[in-house]
Amino acid sequence: MLRLLGAFAVLLWLGVGRAQAQVPLLRDVSLRTDTATYQLSRHTVIVQGEPTLFFWFRRDDETVELRLYPERVAGDKPLRLRKSADFQQLDSLTREPDGAWRTRLKFQDLTSSQFIRLVVEQPGATGEETLRDVVPLLPVAYTAVSLRSADDELFVGEEKVLELNSSNPRNVRATGEWVRTEEFDYRVTREPNGTLRLHVLPKQLGRRTLTVKLQSERPMLQSGGRLNYALPALRQEFTVKATRLRFLTPDKRMVTLDEASRRRGAELILDNGRFFELRRTYRIEDQEEPGGALIGELFTRQYLSNDRVLCYLRPYNTHRQTEGYLYLKLNDQALYVTNLDITPKTTISGVQVLHRGGDWTSSLSVSPGETVDVRLEGEGLQKARFHFEDLPVIPSDSSIRTDSRVVLRVQVPVTFDKRKSTVMNAGQATGYALSVREFQRPHPLDFVSVSYGETARPITQLNGPVLFGHTVRDVVFNFNPNGLDSDKALYGKQFLSFEIRTLNAKGELVEIRTVDNVVICPGDNSPRSVFYQDKACRTDALSLNALLSRKTYDLDEWSRIIVTVKHQAGQYSDPGFTQVVELVLKRTYKFDIDISFPAGLLTRKLGEPNGNYTSFGGISLATLAQFSFYNPEKINRLRPYKVGAGFVALNAFNLNPDNNANRDLGIVILGSVYPTRRDAKLTFPLYLGGGYLLNNKYHWFVLFGPGIGVRL
Repeated sequence: MLRLLGAFAVLLWLGVGRAQAQVPLLRDVSLRTDTATYQLSRHTVIVQGEPTLFFWFRRDDETVELRLYPERVAGDKPLRLRKSADFQQLDSLTREPDGAWRTRLKFQDLTSSQFIRLVVEQPGATGEETLRDVVPLLPVAYTAVSLRSADDELFVGEEKVLELNSSNPRNVRATGEWVRTEEFDYRVTREPNGTLRLHVLPKQLGRRTLTVKLQSERPMLQSGGRLNYALPALRQEFTVKATRLRFLTPDKRMVTLDEASRRRGAELILDNGRFFELRRTYRIEDQEEPGGALIGELFTRQYLSNDRVLCYLRPYNTHRQTEGYLYLKLNDQALYVTNLDITPKTTISGVQVLHRGGDWTSSLSVSPGETVDVRLEGEGLQKARFHFEDLPVIPSDSSIRTDSRVVLRVQVPVTFDKRKSTVMNAGQATGYALSVREFQRPHPLDFVSVSYGETARPITQLNGPVLFGHTVRDVVFNFNPNGLDSDKALYGKQFLSFEIRTLNAKGELVEIRTVDNVVICPGDNSPRSVFYQDKACRTDALSLNALLSRKTYDLDEWSRIIVTVKHQAGQYSDPGFTQVVELVLKRTYKFDIDISFPAGLLTRKLGEPNGNYTSFGGISLATLAQFSFYNPEKINRLRPYKVGAGFVALNAFNLNPDNNANRDLGIVILGSVYPTRRDAKLTFPLYLGGGYLLNNKYHWFVLFGPGIGVRL
C-alpha cells in the first residue's frame, strides 16, 4: 500500500512538472548514503501538499551521492545544480554510462536547516527557455532519549536538575520554557557543550511519577508515510518530601551598612525562590526559629529574564558569613536561606608605618628608595580597595587584611618627585597621606679628609695621635659629597660639628673653638641630587687657621691640636658617628743651657806622673749647652741620657781653707745619665766626660762621678 501511494505521488509530481515546464527535465533522482539508497520514485512523503524525497541521516554534515536521471536521451546539453547554503557540492556533475549525472554533496547542518531543495537546470536550445526542476528534501532521524537518576528524592519547592541521555541530543527540542502539571513543573535546557538538562520542581508529597513529553527538531517516519515529531515519553518515579529551606545565591557578597543603604536600600539580585511575591517585604534574621535578631529587610521589586529577582536590601545590623546563615522569613516562617557580609562603612581611625629594622610608629614620614609596611586600623577595611598615590604596593606573605586592620607593603621609588602620597580607597582620598622626606641618616665619616702638610687622608684612617715632625702651616678639612649617596644606599644631608682645642706641651688648654651646623649635601652622583638644593650646603674646605687666634705654625713643640668631628645629635633619630683627630708637634731632640752641680767627681789629669785619680772632690758647678733626645715611641718623653759641652768649675764649693783644694776651671764635653721618673724633684745624675783645664800645667783630663739635680 505504501509503495502504491508513493508511486501515485511521483506520477502526480511529474505530471505537475510537465504541465508547468511543458518539457520534462528529470525522470528520477536518487540519494545514496553509507547505509541506504533513496529514490524519488519510491521514497517520497507529502509535506504540506508537496511530494518530498526523504532520507535517514545520522550526522549533521552527512555526505551523500546524488544521481540525476534526465528525461531526454544522451547527447542533450549537460545538467547543472544551483548552489545552496544548505550543502556543498564536492564534485562536478559528470555523465555516467547509464545516462545519469553524478556528484557528491556534503550537507552543512541537517538538524537546523529548513526547506532543503535541489534546484536542477539545463540550458535550452537556441531561443528556448532554461529547463528547471525542483526536488524538495526531507531529512529524517531516529532519536532516543532516556532519564536515569540515582537519587529519587525530591523536596517540594526545591528545583532539581537531572541529565538526559540521548543518541542525538541536537535533535531534541530544548526551549527552556516551564511545562506545568498538577504534580510537577519541568523544563528542558541545553548547555553550551550540548548536554541536555531536565529541571524538575515537585509540587505534591508522596510517591509521584514524572512524565516528560519531548519534541524533536527532525521528524521520524512512521508507517503510512506519517511524520512524527513527538519522542517517546519519559517516566520516572520520585519520592517527594516536605519542603526544606532553599539557598538563594545573591549577586553580591558584601553590602555596606550606612545611612543611605538603611533608608533607601541597596540593590540585590537573588535566585527566583518560586514562592516570592513581588512588591512584598521579607524579614531577614540570623536564626531559623522565631525571635531572631533583625538583620535587615528584603523588598522584592521585579523578575529578571535569567530567572532571578531584583530586590532592595535595607540592612539594620552587621553580619559576617562566618557567623552563620541568614533566613528570609514571612510572618516568622522561614522560607529561604542566604548569606552575605553586611559590614559598616570603611572608616580609618589610625595609620602607622614600620621601617625596616624598626618599630611601628605613628609618624607617616618615609624616604625615597625605602620599603615600608603601612598598617591601617578602623572599621570595614576588608572590603576596601586601598592604594597609594603613585606608589606601588608589593605583594607580601606578611600582609594582613581583616575588617579592623590592613597591613600593606609599599615601596617608595628612588625617583619619586612628590612630597606626599595620599592613601586612596577605590580612587577616593581617605584623609591620610605618607609624607615623603629625604633620607637623613648619619653616614660614616670617611667622606671627611684632613691635610696638615701631607697628602689628605680620611679622618677615619687616623687611629690615635699623629706625630708630625715639621711646622704645621695649616690644618684643612675637606669634604667629598660624592661619597655619601649611591644607587643602593641613601643617607641625605650630613650635619656636622667641629670642636677644636689646642694644648701646650704640658697639656694645658691654649684655645678652644666650636663650629656647628656644617651641612654637607650629597653630590651629583646621588639619585636625589636635585632634591638636595640648599644654600646652607657647604662645598669649600674648613681651615683651622681661619678660626684660631694662635695659628698652627706658631705653636710650640709638643703642642697638640685636637679636633672632634661628630654628627649633630638633634638632626638624626639614630646615633651619629664621632671621630677625634689629634695632631702632635713632635721633636727629635731638645737643645738647652743647663746648670748642674756635679759632686764627688773623680778626675784624672792626663800626663801627670803618678797618673792616679784624685780623691772625691767637693761640689762643682757646670754650665753646659746640652742636647736632650726624645723617645720616638712616646709623646714628650726624654731618653735617660744627655750630651753637652761647656764650662765646669771643679771644687767650686769646697769650704776647705787649704789653698791646695784642686780648684780649677775647665772646658768640658759631658754625657749625663738621668733617672726616667718624671715626678722626682731631686735627682742624682751620673756624669762622664773630659776636657781642658785652664789653670793647670796638665791641661787634659777626664772625669767621672755623680751630681745633684733639682727640678722646680
